[in-house]
Amino acid sequence: MDDDSCERQERLLSEKRAALGEDHSETLTAMLDLADCLWQQGRLTNARRLEEHVVAGRRRVLGGQHAETLKAVGKLAVTMAAQGELAEARLLQEQVVAGRRRLYGGTDLETLRAINNLAGTVASQGDLDTARELLESVVATACRELGEQHADTLLAMANLAAVLWQQGDRSEAYALQHHVVEMHRLMRGDGDQAAPAAAAVLEMMQRDTGL
Repeated sequence: MDDDSCERQERLLSEKRAALGEDHSETLTAMLDLADCLWQQGRLTNARRLEEHVVAGRRRVLGGQHAETLKAVGKLAVTMAAQGELAEARLLQEQVVAGRRRLYGGTDLETLRAINNLAGTVASQGDLDTARELLESVVATACRELGEQHADTLLAMANLAAVLWQQGDRSEAYALQHHVVEMHRLMRGDGDQAAPAAAAVLEMMQRDTGL
């Protein structure tokens, strides 16, 4: 994301604030969009400040269990995890998962994404058994509800392969990662942006295992 894109988003946010007020839904959405832009530039502190503002605003206006509030909390938690505040991030992500399950059940796409994010934080804490359990549930549900070739299914599979690798289940991890790469190639084509990263991980596994 280039500087011009963030500057345009900052101007849009200023316009929304002036026209609609600080807590209007469009203003808060513009804040989150700007936070996403700053995140991609690596400006996590600035992004977090905006995300915290959005969370507070949506809690005031919509309540803590509204889907839009949970979305904002989830984004904030990802930022906190990236900044190393894993325990705090995990707590928020567990709240998001529980909230989304109450609203939409366990098969909703955004719920699966929230569980996937939680698993990433849990793995970063070193709790690999719990991360594996979470990711296995996401993979099973995503395969059933979204299909094996869906981007979110493949992401969950790749994340599960990484956890298996860390646990020492290297043959199983390699087989799953190989499957991810093949699915990218067969179902999504060479233009799939995730395919090169998946292939690079597979190559690393090949080097380390001699497979």
